[in-house]
Amino acid sequence: MNIQNAADSLAVAQEALLDEQSTEKTLSIIELLTSGGIGGQIIMIVLAVLLFVAIYLYIERLLTLKAASKVDKGFMNQIRDHIMNGRLDSAKLLCQHTNTPVSRLVEKGISRIGKPLEDINTAIESAGKLEIYSLEKNVSILATISGAGPMIGFLGTVVGMVLAFHEIASGGGQIEVDALASGIYTAMTTTVVGLIVGIVAYIGYNHLVVKTDKIVNQMEANAVEFLDLLNDPV
Repeated sequence: MNIQNAADSLAVAQEALLDEQSTEKTLSIIELLTSGGIGGQIIMIVLAVLLFVAIYLYIERLLTLKAASKVDKGFMNQIRDHIMNGRLDSAKLLCQHTNTPVSRLVEKGISRIGKPLEDINTAIESAGKLEIYSLEKNVSILATISGAGPMIGFLGTVVGMVLAFHEIASGGGQIEVDALASGIYTAMTTTVVGLIVGIVAYIGYNHLVVKTDKIVNQMEANAVEFLDLLNDPV
């Protein structure tokens, strides 16, 4: 009989443990991000906006640079044939249809043919500066976000710790765990999210800088090739 009672007691204890585990509160990612109180939620919203802007700018610039880097390998050969045969209008038309930074530089140079080589070189350099500015448009915003994201996250850390110490100071020795946890959540989660935003923006910025440099080098190489073409005897 005692064995039966012990078995029944064990079964009841196991059932109670299962009920406790089934009703145990789990913390989802959304709850984690929103558990920092009003101050933490405001900082989270700011960081979310920065992350969205960083991703949008990265994708937009990446597509722009990808389109700008597409240059037909036979483009300069066709330009050479047109110029050597005196078909300047055909060369300009080819540049307009190609519509890339390289083609726009070459078109600017073609439009100056007949003038001193120094003037042609100056015109190409001026057009190149405009093209570089267009390629680098809004990329600096990513650099700003890469630095501002972690700083805003650390601001949330400071705010969270201030809230936590305020609860300790105002508790009079009786610390409420729930109130203290809110400040700690703010301190920890904002730091993590801020670092994530900064890392994403930093990697995106450096990737775009590398791709931009490749296009600039491509532009310079084709500009030099075009100027050499003008120096070749007809």
